[in-house]
Amino acid sequence: MLAYIFPGQGSQIIGMGKDLFNTYPSARNIFETANKVLGFDLSEMCFNGPQDKLTSTENAQPAILATSIAAIEALKEEAKNNPKLNLSAAFVAGLSLGEYTALVAAEVLTFEQAVYLVRKRGQYMQQAAGNNPGKMLSIIGLSREVVSEICKDTSSEIANLNCPGQVVISGTVDNISKAMEMAKVKGAKHAILLDVSGAFHCSLMKEAEIKLSEEIHKVKFNTAKVPLVSNVTANSTTDPKDISSNLIKQVSSSTYWEDSIRFMINKGVDCFLEIGPGNVLRGLNRRISPEIKTVNLGNVEQIKTFMSSN
Repeated sequence: MLAYIFPGQGSQIIGMGKDLFNTYPSARNIFETANKVLGFDLSEMCFNGPQDKLTSTENAQPAILATSIAAIEALKEEAKNNPKLNLSAAFVAGLSLGEYTALVAAEVLTFEQAVYLVRKRGQYMQQAAGNNPGKMLSIIGLSREVVSEICKDTSSEIANLNCPGQVVISGTVDNISKAMEMAKVKGAKHAILLDVSGAFHCSLMKEAEIKLSEEIHKVKFNTAKVPLVSNVTANSTTDPKDISSNLIKQVSSSTYWEDSIRFMINKGVDCFLEIGPGNVLRGLNRRISPEIKTVNLGNVEQIKTFMSSN
């Protein structure tokens, strides 16, 4: 049983999507549509940088979305030549930003709607980060329970529960500094500050959540053609009201990626297709359940290799 999973912010790399653009007309159309909706040349930024612009939250989010959807379109083109191959997904899910890609894949949103929303999402998150400065800290080697105690003692918040032994927390600069010291005292293998522009998935993003909710309420959400496993519930739904509500909450709430993957495994998923740039989710999946197969499909070579081996 297959599930499609989609990467979040941090997976961006200069050159992503360029070979898809040059090889598949449908992938080229995705980038050209993004350029038109956003009013600037997103494809040029994806293909050639510069790095600082591509990494900026307001650009990285639509860039990763566009590259991931271009990869899906490329996969569809290849599948036309192999009609016996069943690539139907039982579930879709995406890490943070990747949830928007999942919604396009499940036909809840059009690509045009999604790329507009993630551009706004990125802008609002960037603004909130400027108004409420903070940091994110990855703590390796401590249990959820111990990290929860650290958060309680330092007024920090759990941001991402990605995989066993890895918890990301968010908070103000001072609070995260205290949490880092406390994690080391409690025996963490590593406590690493993330190279991000703000404290995402915590209450410091509340103003971004409020602004984004106004944009989301303007958009029509369809019933999902494929069940979506939500970041904030680690449960599946096809209901458009639930989906839009969870998208709003996601901005300032914890994401439960490990629980989401375990939910799908328990439902019978034995192969995950990570569609989009990078291989972050594959690495997380290995730690969650080493025996489960995860295949990366983010460029022409990966897609052609996958199709020829099935």
